[in-house]
Amino acid sequence: MMTLYSTITCPYSHRCRIVLHEKDMDFHIIDVDPNSKSEDLAVISPYGRAPVLVERDLVLYESNIINEYIDDRFPHPQLMPADPVMRARARLLLYRFEQELFCHIDAIEGSDQKIADKARAAVCDNLTVIAPVFEKQKYMLGDEFSMLDVAIAPLLWRLDHYGIRLPKQAAPLLKFSERLFSRPLFIDALSASEKIMRK
Repeated sequence: MMTLYSTITCPYSHRCRIVLHEKDMDFHIIDVDPNSKSEDLAVISPYGRAPVLVERDLVLYESNIINEYIDDRFPHPQLMPADPVMRARARLLLYRFEQELFCHIDAIEGSDQKIADKARAAVCDNLTVIAPVFEKQKYMLGDEFSMLDVAIAPLLWRLDHYGIRLPKQAAPLLKFSERLFSRPLFIDALSASEKIMRK
């Protein structure tokens, strides 16, 4: 059985919980307090933070690597594209999410208001740029839910919590968000602390 060390408010841990629920498999979650790291986590993670996936002798960290492993190991439903070209494009988009969106989370959660506001503006601008995609398709890669949707969903869930207000031009993205949030497995993957992040 897979064990996921997960922080109850961490968007990266949230990603992994979504994939585990989508695969409808047996798994065990160990909640980690981000303010007092367990010794177990310090031993298995070189960075001392969640998420970390443990399966027998295998230890993985970094949410996108964990999720792709789970997808390869349990291919139904398949979340990464089967076609090599589409798979490569999906990986590029996952990389862009990290560089253009998720890289700002630490600043948003930090105590320096000026830096946090700048980070919020960057996330808002980058999300607004991708919003038109959803005028023509249901999900990131078309009509099928995929790993890209998994990767961005935790950030979209936290927009209110992070104090990010999207402009009217981003309306298609907000409709896409509601599609994601209405998925029963998305709801199942939420921790109690995450459920109260959205009004």
